[in-house]
Amino acid sequence: MNETTRLSPPGRPKGEYRSAKHGGCLMTLAAAVIGLGLTTSALAAATSYELDPGHTWVVYEIVHFGTSTNRGRFPIKTGKVQIDVQAHTGQLDVTIDTSAPASGVPVLDRMMQGDNLFRSTEFPTARFVATDMRFDGDKPAEIKGELTLLGATHPVTLKSQRFNCYTHTMLKREVCGGDFETTIQRSRWGMGWGPHIVADDVRLLIQVEAVKQVN
Repeated sequence: MNETTRLSPPGRPKGEYRSAKHGGCLMTLAAAVIGLGLTTSALAAATSYELDPGHTWVVYEIVHFGTSTNRGRFPIKTGKVQIDVQAHTGQLDVTIDTSAPASGVPVLDRMMQGDNLFRSTEFPTARFVATDMRFDGDKPAEIKGELTLLGATHPVTLKSQRFNCYTHTMLKREVCGGDFETTIQRSRWGMGWGPHIVADDVRLLIQVEAVKQVN
């Protein structure tokens, strides 16, 4: 008895058994290829970006003695964004350099770095982390996350004012970004100094541009 005969089940012709066995292998291989393709598509759907420090700032507005609005800004240190437009999901992780306020008034900058406000020696950075990104069509409309400042963490929601993508003329890569804003109460993060001098409400306007990362 040869090998083919030994492998053939009783009552089934040798050729039919061989064809069935070959067909089963092909089906298994096809399923594996399809599964790999679906996995690859899912991973490829999320696009990664890195924030451009030259075009990303956190601008603050706070009312002074109930009279005028003081403005200044903080730079970012690092920031990464992932967006999946098809699934309408995204996440964001940004570190803000609170040790480098820029109000345009050096004396005020030093005051903000001091122990009454940002305590920059002890807490040189703040961090905003978000995993809940809401979309309007194919554009982020709202970003819900948590802001860690002075060792305290509280929820913050950023509202989109505009969002757009373009091709960078020098980098030849996609850049996406926009303007986002929110209002927080500084006392929630333990910054309660001088309520008779400056308001508790602080309006934050975030200018963001992020460069698409190439794998």
